[in-house]
Amino acid sequence: MFCVRCMPRCSARASRASIVPQARQVSGKSNGAGPKDGTRIYRQSAAMLAFYGVTAGLIYQASVKWGRPVNAEEPSSDPELRFEKPRKQALSKEDNRDMISSQHLQVRRSWENPGLYAWGSNSGNVAAPESSDKNVKTARRLPFFDGVLLRDIKLDMEFGAAIDERGDLLQWGSGHSPEIKSPVKTLTGKNLTALTISRDRIIGLASNGTVYSVPVSADDQADGAKVSESSWMPFLSSKAKIAYRKLSPKDMNWGERITSVSAGLEHVLILTSKGRLFSAAAGTQDFPSKGQLGIPGLTWATRPPGAYDQCHEITTLSGFDIAKISAGDRHSLALDKDGRVFAFGDNSAGQLGLDYNAEATFVDAPSLLPLQRLYAGSNQSAKVTGVFAGGSNSYFTVDATRVASPTDDVDTQRRISALGMVTADTWSCGQGIWGALGNGRWTHVQSTPVKIPALSGLFEFDEVKNRVVPIRIGQFSVGTNHVAAVMSNVTATHVKEHLATSRGGGHSENETNWGADILFFGNNEHYQLGTGRRNNVSNPVYIQALDQAAERKVRGKEEHRFQITPRANVKFKGRNVSMEQRVECGRGVTAVYSGV
Repeated sequence: MFCVRCMPRCSARASRASIVPQARQVSGKSNGAGPKDGTRIYRQSAAMLAFYGVTAGLIYQASVKWGRPVNAEEPSSDPELRFEKPRKQALSKEDNRDMISSQHLQVRRSWENPGLYAWGSNSGNVAAPESSDKNVKTARRLPFFDGVLLRDIKLDMEFGAAIDERGDLLQWGSGHSPEIKSPVKTLTGKNLTALTISRDRIIGLASNGTVYSVPVSADDQADGAKVSESSWMPFLSSKAKIAYRKLSPKDMNWGERITSVSAGLEHVLILTSKGRLFSAAAGTQDFPSKGQLGIPGLTWATRPPGAYDQCHEITTLSGFDIAKISAGDRHSLALDKDGRVFAFGDNSAGQLGLDYNAEATFVDAPSLLPLQRLYAGSNQSAKVTGVFAGGSNSYFTVDATRVASPTDDVDTQRRISALGMVTADTWSCGQGIWGALGNGRWTHVQSTPVKIPALSGLFEFDEVKNRVVPIRIGQFSVGTNHVAAVMSNVTATHVKEHLATSRGGGHSENETNWGADILFFGNNEHYQLGTGRRNNVSNPVYIQALDQAAERKVRGKEEHRFQITPRANVKFKGRNVSMEQRVECGRGVTAVYSGV
């Protein structure tokens, strides 16, 4: 018995095995076959033919029943053509641009409706202060910040801190006060320009170079010692409204002031305009003990007399003009103007970029990183342009300049000339088990920096410069174990009907604005990557546009990637303002805000 599906194959095998040999017996009498044998052969052949006829009938009936034709047949008529539905009629040029470009719509909305979007952990009511959700899966707008421009923002899972346009400090979250659900002003009148946070303190940098260390807790602000503040009237002073401390390096030179601050869980780095680097304790729970202060032998027991958070100059860096600083949880990075990188602190995950040593898991003196060896044998000269630290990871942006070689042939020289002599690369080291290395691998300890392919070796054609240019990193924000990278690709922010532009204000209805690409990777335990899913990501990815309601209203169910708006001069509330969108990766939380 043949099954229906196997009938064609089985019948073919039976035909080759039975019919062909029997045909030879009929035609050839040399085999000794008599008349009886011939009659038997004919009967067998007739029986086989009858069987195959029945089989063919069954196959035909089965094919009709199951809708499977035995033989291909020509279609009865031409297939119906489906045309794309016509786009709705635009009411204006700007309307038309919104419909043809999601990027244009995103740029315009960021100008007309500045504000703050946050997502990730909401255990401390930071990502969504008025919600009971434990996690915010995708970008959610905080109503308090609608129409508010910010100078800076820093986020922890338990508290948030921001500087408004006037330079006042705003705080919210259960770490500040469980009873207060909306951001409130705490430190005012100091004209703050930048923020950084430790485990339990907020360090603010004022425009005049003064550094303020403010406790996170509202109770500590109310109960702590309050300093005397001078009044605008001579010989009058008053107590400060909240408790705070000033971090003031000693022996500052004439005209020298503090220009940058960066903090980890327990320490803070302080950079001056003369390229000198200081460090200090920045938390009240634990004194820095992993060498992150950069002072060999400095511990709680050996600290000098005075305040526990006094500033210490890192004298081993004297003579190096430090230009950029960045602090991880318990390690520190310093970059000088010549592109040399110094690292110190915890190296238990290889975050210093130095060889891991199980017997000495931290380095308490600044050590020069041999990053040039990453380009050994490549005919490229490397110069580090940026350092970024967070959690147990470090990142370096590098301009690698192609060095001419006498052995280069004509084709190589032509290719170098076409692409340019400089390649922009991004390297990472440290803990990669959450995907924060960005190289597609999950590595526990990575002491030798590895290149991030998605953020390295990128080029584009610049129509203004009329040449190919490297795509560098514009912004790079590192949280505890997740990262956001903003690319400095060519952008367009000149098309706006009610603003005069360098082209005289005349623009085609199809000419649009577009922003910079932004990618996320790393840990996603609290949905802090904004993908809407909880899986960790080891390769940089895009996320959807922040304002989905506006997208669907104009463009239906189409989904487009988020592009962040670069700095531009726009008219806001009747005044010209220079603003941009910025990204901030905190501890389990992410935010995008309108910055000035």
